[in-house]
Amino acid sequence: MRSLCLFLLVAFATQARADEPKIAYQKFELANGLKVYVIEDHKAPTVYEVMWARVGSKDEVANRTGFAHLFEHLMFKGSAHLSDGLMDKLLEAAGGWSNAFTSGDMTVFQNVGNSNFLETMLWIEADRVAGLIDTLDKPKLDNQRDVVLNERRQSYENQPYGMHELILQENLWPKDHGYHWSTIGYPADLKAAALSDVSAFFKKYYVPNNLTMVIAGDVSFEQTKKLVEKYFAWIPRAPEPDRPKYQTPAPITKQVVVNTTDDVQVPRVYLVWRGPVGYGAEEPATDLAAAILGDGKSSRLYKRLVYDEKIAQDVRSDFEGDALGGTFEIVATAKPGTDPKKLVDEITEEVAKMSATAPAAKELERAQNSHEASFLNGLEPTLQRAIKLAGYDVMAHDPDYFGKDLARFRAVTAAQIKDVVAKYLKPTARVVLTISPGARTESEPPHSGPGKPAEEK
Repeated sequence: MRSLCLFLLVAFATQARADEPKIAYQKFELANGLKVYVIEDHKAPTVYEVMWARVGSKDEVANRTGFAHLFEHLMFKGSAHLSDGLMDKLLEAAGGWSNAFTSGDMTVFQNVGNSNFLETMLWIEADRVAGLIDTLDKPKLDNQRDVVLNERRQSYENQPYGMHELILQENLWPKDHGYHWSTIGYPADLKAAALSDVSAFFKKYYVPNNLTMVIAGDVSFEQTKKLVEKYFAWIPRAPEPDRPKYQTPAPITKQVVVNTTDDVQVPRVYLVWRGPVGYGAEEPATDLAAAILGDGKSSRLYKRLVYDEKIAQDVRSDFEGDALGGTFEIVATAKPGTDPKKLVDEITEEVAKMSATAPAAKELERAQNSHEASFLNGLEPTLQRAIKLAGYDVMAHDPDYFGKDLARFRAVTAAQIKDVVAKYLKPTARVVLTISPGARTESEPPHSGPGKPAEEK
């Protein structure tokens, strides 16, 4: 039985699997192009504000990477009428907090506070959008540039296996593609960025017509609309951002093998393929294929590598569909004494089985049930519903996509899973990265090229 709280949040008819969840919202749009959604939820005296900026690392250009993530930081460092540090003090005094995240496709800001703080929250957000550049100077840029470079050292360069994401992206996507570089950017690009470069990036993308805002919680639609109009309507509309244009990359036709070392105790292998785009017709089947192969202890790879053969400490598989293409990843950590090549061979065999024979009905049902439970539980927190609604507006171009999203996973067949595995997870179309114990490899040079293709067997 689903919890009563979740039932109240998501409207279901008596036949749960036949009906669609619906999130009640109201919408308006300002003349300057700012889209605003309001979700009224009065169970707690709290307001959640989400601002989704349609800008990520794919909107950067070669030699000027890391800018989207840099502004994730700079947006918290003061603006025209908001001194550095004041935003956090105001939010904390209102029992709240703020956060943000950046990906290849978007930058998303979140503010939380007591519901009587809504007006101040909107004033803060408007001042950041309209007045950030007014106070952006070289000392502030230098400070946050150093913060980002230190974050790169802590999160990537000095973490066990930490460079895998950067290495894989560079080898999976061509140099001239927006997913070739990580959101953290290249150190050389960040160091070379001039104040004029950074300011131009902000003026291009942080404009009302490139933003979607969701305000959820203990608010009223009419009051929220008046306050948004008060603080945002005066900000002028800007030209639609002229984004980098990317050709569909040529397929990988030979396996790419990368071997490196790190200060680790045991080897770890990564097998990565390109996959379908997010919200495309093939995304649900590909996502469920990842679940059957390596999501949890009942998955095929976990049973084979960890339980039965005892050659891996852990294994998982994931699929992430993005705007320009998806990434399918299988990761396995070897048991001491295990040759990592054995892990690669065993994983290859298991993937080949799925590409040749559709999964059993019980496997599919288990994956679908797990996805549905995760999906519905994710709608319970008010903030997560707000983020999901913004994502549907921007990425799916449909704010009413909640039920459609659930339905498309329910409709996946075992044959579709077999077909997407056969289509995308070919052994000749992947990148295989092995990180073995040894001296930590130095950070990769800026704009390093793809790894050396392996010889065909």
